[in-house]
Order: sequence, then structure tokens, then C-alpha cells
Amino acid sequence: MDRVRIGLAGLGYWGPNLARNFAELADLAWLCDLDPELRERFAARYPQARLTGDFDELLADAALEAVVVATPVVTHHELARRALQAGKHVFVEKPPALAGAEAEELCALAEEGGRVLMPGHLLLYHPGVKKLKELVDTGVLGETLYLYGNRQNLGQIRKDENALWSLGVHDLSVILHLVGEEPTEAWARGESFLTEGVEDVVFCYLRFPSGVVAHMHLSWLDPHKMRKMTVVGRDKMAVFDDMELERKITVFDKAPEQPSGRYGEWRTRTGDIWSPKIPTDEPLRLECQHFLALVRGDGDPHAAARDGAAVVRVLEQLQQSLSAVPA
Repeated sequence: MDRVRIGLAGLGYWGPNLARNFAELADLAWLCDLDPELRERFAARYPQARLTGDFDELLADAALEAVVVATPVVTHHELARRALQAGKHVFVEKPPALAGAEAEELCALAEEGGRVLMPGHLLLYHPGVKKLKELVDTGVLGETLYLYGNRQNLGQIRKDENALWSLGVHDLSVILHLVGEEPTEAWARGESFLTEGVEDVVFCYLRFPSGVVAHMHLSWLDPHKMRKMTVVGRDKMAVFDDMELERKITVFDKAPEQPSGRYGEWRTRTGDIWSPKIPTDEPLRLECQHFLALVRGDGDPHAAARDGAAVVRVLEQLQQSLSAVPA
């Protein structure tokens, strides 16, 4: 099978990881970055790739099939839009835009042009999240009542984006994936302790049409490093803990029960605790493979883009709530 010809824009924090994977899975033909030192550093590592600081030069290559955008968040929408208009398939790091209307514009461009647009929501390709989704969808946990995410650490402290956009995008993509709905209610509260106007701790609340509720605690000012998602079902409860080396998923056979002979009273039941075996495949490799499969025509080419737009819409609602001054 012919290898997809790819150009990568952005060699900063996350770009090198994408370059490593796409160099092994596809034909990494172009590397683009404004920083000449970064271009020089990666030239020796990927001698087959052409180097440029001009994104338009990359797009002008008629043989280039797909573009990977791993540049600063504020540039995602503009670069993805230009790549789609140039007839390229696009993988763009999360979030693909900073406004719902911009994300929807990208979806429309991709669908009109018959091109793949895939936002890089890495956790959706994590084998642990895949297993958690299976537990929810197959009814093992019973009816989902509520779920919550904890994404905390001491650092990385940012000045160009708040904890909602930096950290919340991860857990929000998983929550929407697990629930399968967009919320009817979304609000957030946060505080800027370190940099004025940049919230370093944020609490979010979501309510969905089905009655499911969700919560996110996001912070880079915390003594704990946590990467955890908890789903509470009517019959069982499950936790995805990405900090665990072996027990990525733990299922708790715990639930409230209403004895049939004692109307209106509740008691709790505690059963087994078990951890299913989770594959150790690299989520980024799985994500890159999925994008290449979509480019080759395997799967719905627009589903990932529509899901990514939903994440942006909810982030926008949460940001509006966060920015509002309480009465």
C-alpha cells in the first residue's frame, strides 16, 4: 500500500512526537517551523523531509496529501483552514479552534472538499478509555448516573491559556465520548492565583439531556498529579487512572440497593473489585494510524471533526461562564 505523503507544521512541544510516529507510518515529506534552529535540529533526524519556514510552500506541493498542524493553539484554525482550502487532509492538534463557529467552519470545509479533518484528541485512542467506553456502552455499570474527571499537577504553569483550555480539553473530550450527548447546562468557576486573568484552577459542571451530570477539577497548582476519570453507574462504578502503571481500569461492584420488603429505604452493596487487562499500545501511535486509515478511505471521514467541534462548543460555553462576573 502506498504510504501517505505528509507535511508537519510545528516542531515545538508536541510536534516531535507526531514526527516520530508519522515518519514510521507514512512518508514524512515536509517539516515546517518558523524557528530556524528547530528546523536545523530535525533536518539530520529526518533527512528525507524538506524543511521550510513558509507554510504556503508546504501547501504548494501538489503531491502532498495531508498536513499535520502542531503549532500554538491560536494558529490552529487559520492553518487548518488554509490546508483544507488547498485540498489537503488535516490532522490538527486540540483544540482545532477557539470558537464553535470556527470549528464548524472547518467541518464544513472538510465535508465540502471531501477531505478528512481530525482533531488530535489523544485520550480517545487510549486503550484504557476504550475499555471504559465499552463498560458504559455494554451496560456493565448499569445506567450512568454521573462522572467526573481530575486533572491536576504542580505545573506546567502557562501564561497564554488557562487551565480550562490547557487541561480541560482532555477530560471534556472523554466525557462527551462516554455520555454521547452535548450538555444542556455548562458552567465553570476558577481563580487566577499566579497570573492575572489566567485561571490556574477551574471547576466545571455539566448536565446532559439524559440526566447524567459531570464535573471536572482542573489545576496546575496542586500537590497531587492526577489523571483520573470516574464513572458511577447504578450497578457498578469504574475508574480510569492513567497514573497507574498496571491497573489503568478498576471496576468496583458497589451500588445502592432498595430492599423489596422495606419501601423507601436504601442500603449499600459492596462486591468484588477487579481490573481488566489493558493493552499497552501507545495512544499516539493508534491515533496516527486512525488518521491514516481515514485518509485511505476506511471509516467515517467526518465523525472525528464533528466530535471535535462539539468539544469546542462546550469549551466556549464554559469559558463564557468562567469569564462572567458573578452577581
